[in-house]
Amino acid sequence: MKQFIVSPAPHFHSGDSVRKNMLLVIIALLPAYAVSVWQFGWGALITTAISVAACVLFEWLIAKYLLKQKSTIGDLSAVLTGLLLAFNLPSNLPWWIVIIGALVAIGVAKMSFGGLGQNIFNPALVGRVFLLISFPAQMTTWPVPQGFATSYVDAATGATPLAAMKVALTGSDSMMNAVPEMWDILIGKMGGSLGEVSALLLLAGGIFLIATRVITWHIPVSIMATVALFAAVTGWAGMLPESVATGEYVMLSLCTGGMMLGAWFMATDYVTSPMSNCGKLIFGVGIGVIVMVIRTWGAYPEGMSFAILIMNACAPLLNLIRPKRFGEKKK
Repeated sequence: MKQFIVSPAPHFHSGDSVRKNMLLVIIALLPAYAVSVWQFGWGALITTAISVAACVLFEWLIAKYLLKQKSTIGDLSAVLTGLLLAFNLPSNLPWWIVIIGALVAIGVAKMSFGGLGQNIFNPALVGRVFLLISFPAQMTTWPVPQGFATSYVDAATGATPLAAMKVALTGSDSMMNAVPEMWDILIGKMGGSLGEVSALLLLAGGIFLIATRVITWHIPVSIMATVALFAAVTGWAGMLPESVATGEYVMLSLCTGGMMLGAWFMATDYVTSPMSNCGKLIFGVGIGVIVMVIRTWGAYPEGMSFAILIMNACAPLLNLIRPKRFGEKKK
């Protein structure tokens, strides 16, 4: 006999579904992805195709032959995981490394916990961090935008704006010359991973998700406000080279690296983020602080992936923050 959850009237259906929300997130990513394809050419297309196909295939195989359950690939969560994983990779990454990342993302970070809704950590970020630790040379060799002028494996490489800024903060002012102009950063005319380009379109995609009520503003706004405040305090404390103005550093901190992608599309994952608005704000502030600590004093120029995964582990604790029930007495 089937069990039903009974609740008081009125009853209504919002029309939301997992598939619908996943599709809206994919749509929000498409404008930025189009810029990535324009900048990196065949590499962007090949990396994304391999990542998405591998994620879908691994989820289908694990569900059918290991978990012995109905396939869940129709909800598009595997497609989104593959797309987000590709956004976190260089477009010249060897195909077999992309497949390993997809296996870790789906097989280890998602399906080993029971599938969608039961994983603790963001699957795409687990795959990305695993590859970064296992293949550091390949994962930090960034292609320079050349469009379709070169083949997938022959792309020229160079430093990302965030890496150049990291070196500049150690006292090498000349490295600031390698940092693109702010307009080029906003439109995506720079090197890096697929998800580093076009901060402006990633921001537009995030606003689209808020407008369609797929996400709320609490996590992305708290992340970016914390990063901006931390960067401003860094400048006011005299920790920046003379060639770097405080306002410039604030904008670079917000618009380079995985900040936009992480704040709007990765940290807002339903499963691995807190449920309450208060918890979301604390979650976002924690991510912002960890990111800037890693960027300022850590060995890596970027820290968004690590920050989100660390705060993913704190989400169950933050879910204990709940509003007081009406009429409840203080203990």
